[in-house]
Amino acid sequence: MEDLARHSGTTVRTIRAYQDRGLLPRPGRRGRANVYDDAHLTRLRQISALLERGYTLASIKELLEAWDEGRGLSGVLGLVSEVEGPWTDEEPERLTRAELDELFGGSAEHSTDAVAEAAELGVLVPLLERPGEYLVPSPQELSVAAELHRAGVPLLALTEHLRELRAQVEHIAVRLMEFTGQHVFGPRLDARPTDEQATEAAGLVRRLRPLAQQTVDAELARAMRTFASRRLREHLRGGAESRGQEYPTTESPTTERQETERQETEGARGARPAPVGGTPETPAPGGIGRNGERHPATPLPTGIPAARRPAPAPETGAHDASVGSGTSGTSGSSGTSAPQDTESVPLPARTLAAVRELAGADQAAAFIAAAAEREVQARTMDRLTKDRRTNRHPAPAAPAPPDPR
Repeated sequence: MEDLARHSGTTVRTIRAYQDRGLLPRPGRRGRANVYDDAHLTRLRQISALLERGYTLASIKELLEAWDEGRGLSGVLGLVSEVEGPWTDEEPERLTRAELDELFGGSAEHSTDAVAEAAELGVLVPLLERPGEYLVPSPQELSVAAELHRAGVPLLALTEHLRELRAQVEHIAVRLMEFTGQHVFGPRLDARPTDEQATEAAGLVRRLRPLAQQTVDAELARAMRTFASRRLREHLRGGAESRGQEYPTTESPTTERQETERQETEGARGARPAPVGGTPETPAPGGIGRNGERHPATPLPTGIPAARRPAPAPETGAHDASVGSGTSGTSGSSGTSAPQDTESVPLPARTLAAVRELAGADQAAAFIAAAAEREVQARTMDRLTKDRRTNRHPAPAAPAPPDPR
């Protein structure tokens, strides 16, 4: 054993540990002496090479068992290298503490706490052999943080946001792995893969690896455009309303469609829809709020069935807009024939304009009718539920009056 340790560059203690773990075969016997041969030396060199590549002893044991069973190591090692190798083209960099402070504008406030947080998150890796220096695994991520800090984001807010973002991204990664495992790798890769299976899987990993980032990039860009546009419109609309002005709505068709789908989804989940043009807390003009207040209204487009439209409001304001007239049976918004049981209903001009922009002028009447019908159905369901609760728990009967006798 001492000779084997000397030739392999390891220690006798390590050789015994490998034997106890089943990584190294037991020696042969020649009389009373243990005999090690070239096979033992080759195995020790394989173990050392795999340890240098970052494999654990448990993983090395599985790989060596595959080799012993004749399944080969080249395919399995290639697959492991593809999976455990870098998933980015970034090259790590080294920075000193002074360079970090300069990158973040020399901000001293909470800098020590922020560096500790960044080290805990793995954004910075302290170099123990060189105190005051850090390895930066992703210089791009650090540059983003520095740019956000220059834009006004506090250091500790950056690390807190990264924690939240990382949890969400890890969830996406798990779902992508489950998806590809079910549809791509599961049918092709056995629990103990052959060399051919492992080689094929390694090629698939190499081909599919960029697709994950491309998919997330595309969806993130779509979501950022949608919500950034919505946030900007809300901000500008709020400023205009605070000055008594009306902010023009200029939503793109994509955003309008997404908003409509969101409203339909909420309705399917049982959420009570807001009155057209407003919310339950702030009713739309022409609607009735929770406290019973009524807002000025203008005529609703004709062509809405009387059985499906909301009750008209008696008041009208100077800003009212009239679309169509009476029960002519023609929709003023689209010019198409409508059912005969229709009539004009007051509706605010601003609400009508918003509906036309959202659903289109030719669909305004149908959209408002559908919204009103959904509200009526929601209120009917509330009433039925309330009646059922009342029937299950009736009020106690009043006591009988005393007998005058």
